[in-house]
Amino acid sequence: MNMLHEEEIEIINNFHDAALAKDIEKIDELFPVVEFDVEDHFSTEEDMMEQSQFYGMQMHKSEHDTLRGKLQKLKEHWNAHKDPKEIQKFLEDDFKHWMILHVSRWDSETAMHIGDTN
Repeated sequence: MNMLHEEEIEIINNFHDAALAKDIEKIDELFPVVEFDVEDHFSTEEDMMEQSQFYGMQMHKSEHDTLRGKLQKLKEHWNAHKDPKEIQKFLEDDFKHWMILHVSRWDSETAMHIGDTN
């Protein structure tokens, strides 16, 4: 599970760097990569939770769905306005806060459960 996070952090950092540089072309290039990576990450975790019959799967998935929705709204806003500051704000506020809480609460508990069932 941690390997998923390490890969995602690198992608998010590149996305953040592009926002700081106000590099619209790079953001356009990276946005689908971010979307794919987040969805791949969430789907992988959800498959592992289902296979291990994790008791908190629905709550954990609900948090994934919340971020999926926020990312979709960000994409819609980006497509309409191409404002790098909105990307930066999302990453520094919403995403960072969500990630810290999510990993410390759900991912750590899920990883322990999956480790116990293997």
